[in-house]
Amino acid sequence: MAFKARPGEKYTIRRKILKVFGAAFHVYDAEGSVIAYCKQKAFKFREDIRLYTSDAMSEELLVMKARSVIDFGVTFDVTLPTGEVLVSFRRKGLKSAFVRDEWKVFDHAGQEIGKLSERGSFMSFLRRWTDWGALVSPQKFDLVLNDGTQIAALRQHFNWFVYRLGVSVVKEDERVDDLAILAAGCLICAIEGRQR
Repeated sequence: MAFKARPGEKYTIRRKILKVFGAAFHVYDAEGSVIAYCKQKAFKFREDIRLYTSDAMSEELLVMKARSVIDFGVTFDVTLPTGEVLVSFRRKGLKSAFVRDEWKVFDHAGQEIGKLSERGSFMSFLRRWTDWGALVSPQKFDLVLNDGTQIAALRQHFNWFVYRLGVSVVKEDERVDDLAILAAGCLICAIEGRQR
């Protein structure tokens, strides 16, 4: 599959139910067709999340792997199957745990180019400490470059049984590879989604 994110395109990442070990997600396009499959490997000391073209897992699109075993401010390198680094996401540990989720975004050379941050402060704080906070205000994230250019918007859709995240491409930019947008969504689903 040649994934090409274009402005205005929308995707939905949905957790696969009845998965006993690890986590898995299907990625749907705006028409409801499955375009990718994301699998979080179970029993790994370092987080290992992979994106495939389908749930047959015969063709890998990218790998998201944590740099260290235990790290409150974990960094995930997003690489192609060839090993080429597309982007890295570093979670801001204390802030993400207590106030609101925020990830720094780095390019292939390790230069900070932007951030993936949860909108709001008060409601994000309530979501962490009250059950009703997530019900009245699902998580919303923005992927924004350092110059203020918004690349994508991500929004959790309320569902009692299945975690779902909508990904909207706002602007195409050569500084962020197309697959990095889906990688951001998959990380949110895998890392943030399990905290609910």
